[in-house]
Amino acid sequence: QLQASGGGSVQAGGSLRLSCAASGSTFSGYTMGWFRQAPGKEREFVAALRPTSSNAYYADSVKGRFAVSRDRAKSTVWLQMNSLKPEDTAVYYCAAGRAIVSTMATVGGYHYWGQGTQVTVSS
Repeated sequence: QLQASGGGSVQAGGSLRLSCAASGSTFSGYTMGWFRQAPGKEREFVAALRPTSSNAYYADSVKGRFAVSRDRAKSTVWLQMNSLKPEDTAVYYCAAGRAIVSTMATVGGYHYWGQGTQVTVSS
């Protein structure tokens, strides 16, 4: 299971750090991803980490502002979000799956999903 937390309300330009804690499995061999879904929109890719690489992958809309990292020992993945914008407002979900580079930005690349945490950025 995955448990996302750390959401909240901030003003534009502020920062938040989301956490995703895994239980029942370390998901050490899985790609870990972050997605978000705004009201009336489809769920979209935000960031991901492959299990065998330290390289992180980001959506163009968050590149340079967000950073994803993981602690395998603690089975936790973080999403550091800086310079937040009102358009970052959404429910953020963490996910785990056997996604490869060609599928890591797709919902279908992930098999396990957290419950979501709300991020609201006001202007």
